[in-house]
Amino acid sequence: MEDSKAEQRKQVQKEIMSLSTSILAGAVIVGIAVLLGANMMIDKLGGQGATQLAGGVAGVPTGNDNNIVEVADRKTAPREGTGKIVVQEFSDFQCPFCQKFWNENFKQIKKNYIDTGKITFIYRHFPLSFHQNAKKAAEAAECANLQNKFWAYHDILFTKGKADGAGLDVESLKSYAGETGLDVTEFNSCLDKSKTADIVEIDTKEGQKAGVTGTPTFFINGKRLVGALPYTEFEKAIEEALK
Repeated sequence: MEDSKAEQRKQVQKEIMSLSTSILAGAVIVGIAVLLGANMMIDKLGGQGATQLAGGVAGVPTGNDNNIVEVADRKTAPREGTGKIVVQEFSDFQCPFCQKFWNENFKQIKKNYIDTGKITFIYRHFPLSFHQNAKKAAEAAECANLQNKFWAYHDILFTKGKADGAGLDVESLKSYAGETGLDVTEFNSCLDKSKTADIVEIDTKEGQKAGVTGTPTFFINGKRLVGALPYTEFEKAIEEALK
């Protein structure tokens, strides 16, 4: 009788082990399928939706909508151009998609629409919380803005900064002050004392109020355009606003 019970226990243990192995194998297969599906989606999006798939808040979903959003202007916000069409960009200096926009689209928009007096382009700060150096980089850019050197400093941040935060640490931020012709002593004091932190916070809250969840997000006369889109998408939106 005891031998029979022992044999039954062994059989039950074998069945439990077999079932556990099957469940584990199934979970691995499902996990691989989800990962492959995500990678295929990222490839289709050209990388623009990678962060969105990973977490949502960080994402740069592509596209636009027809809703008009009221976005209050900050009078001291850095701007270029004097056109009647107002384009506001909410951006993050550590965001690779913001850097992509600057590399691929901004210069062309400046040439065709800012320099020709058709639009006013306004830069607003929206440092994402998980980008460890983004907020301090935004503060540094506003310290440069206090000396009327925002755009030169903006360009060097997007030239030398990396998505992992390299090139945007405090030491690097200070080194760029001399390269852009700033009063280094004044700049360093501004950055060390976080004199522009409130300005960055104002922009961030305004962006949140307007529904910004990822960067870059643009408002073209209040019409939202989101992501590092091809230049033709910006051209289309601006031309529609100019009509």
